[in-house]
Amino acid sequence: MFLQVNIYVDVVINHMCKVGVGEGRHSSCGTYFNSHKKDFPSVPYSSWDFNDGKCKTNSGDIENYHDILQVRDCRLVSLLDLNLQKDYVRGKVAEYMNVLIDMGVAGFRVDACKHMWPGDLEVVYSHLHNLNTSWFHNRSKPFIFQEVIDLGGEPITASEYSGLGRVTEFKYSGKLGTVIRKWHGEKMAYLRNWGEGWAFMPSDKALVFVDNHDNQRGHGAGGGSIITFWDPRIYKIATGFMLAHPYGVTRVMSSFRWNRQIVDGKDQNDWMGPPSYPDGSTKPVPINPNTTCGDGWVCEHRWRQIRNMVIFRNVVNTQPISHWWDNGSNQVAFGRGNRGFIVFNNDDW
Repeated sequence: MFLQVNIYVDVVINHMCKVGVGEGRHSSCGTYFNSHKKDFPSVPYSSWDFNDGKCKTNSGDIENYHDILQVRDCRLVSLLDLNLQKDYVRGKVAEYMNVLIDMGVAGFRVDACKHMWPGDLEVVYSHLHNLNTSWFHNRSKPFIFQEVIDLGGEPITASEYSGLGRVTEFKYSGKLGTVIRKWHGEKMAYLRNWGEGWAFMPSDKALVFVDNHDNQRGHGAGGGSIITFWDPRIYKIATGFMLAHPYGVTRVMSSFRWNRQIVDGKDQNDWMGPPSYPDGSTKPVPINPNTTCGDGWVCEHRWRQIRNMVIFRNVVNTQPISHWWDNGSNQVAFGRGNRGFIVFNNDDW
């Protein structure tokens, strides 16, 4: 039996490893590297392929997010910043992505796009192959969505990248979390004009989510309002609303548990990786009789409520919101054309 599951690769093309982490073969694929010399022979990249000469800060890192040149030409938290203005670097990145396309992937999440010039990304994307016709229609293009954290207040905006592919709308998860948590007087009744009415980017440009691998750990954007699997009841409400509402392309999270240790509001164990054996190798994902996961794997996408809402979204696809109702508080209901109707109750009665 073949399952129709498309794979979207999370590609990190802005940078290599952190400066000063040494040398050896402890890379993810076991190839040799030397961070001191900026030597990555398996690509190969050398010291000529990084942005050190263009960055004007004393540290070589980004020190001011209101300086566009720093954000795009200096190191993000000391990660060695690739010079994507070089044809050679562009070519190696496109070559890497094309290998993945030829293997059969459907597209890419492009990491840290705010730290790359849109023009450089446009050149890289222009050299990508069409999707493999063994699995996709002839002349199909890879689906690209780009990570750009834009909460407002900085000179670099998500709209600079929206002509190249979908863009992550980070305001979405923070605002939705505030509403579902009922913070600051917010109510689900206020979601009647959810989407562009909340100063989000146009729906046909947006990639949205309740949480991601960063902000569920307190990193990135959103702060404490982000809802995660640690709060399962309201997480199901938030994810259900996201999947029921037509705004944007939706992404459902699939997580693993870790031993949280909150000290002064910060998780001291936010660095922990997936369930693993003593030698560091990742454990397999066991599937329980009820189709959920075990042994530390959360698998929100397998929760009955979320799984069923994915089906709902596919059934009502393209249909507009209709027959909105709310009680002025946290009970709302709406239809999607003549194909579906859904009710939410986030009140305490």
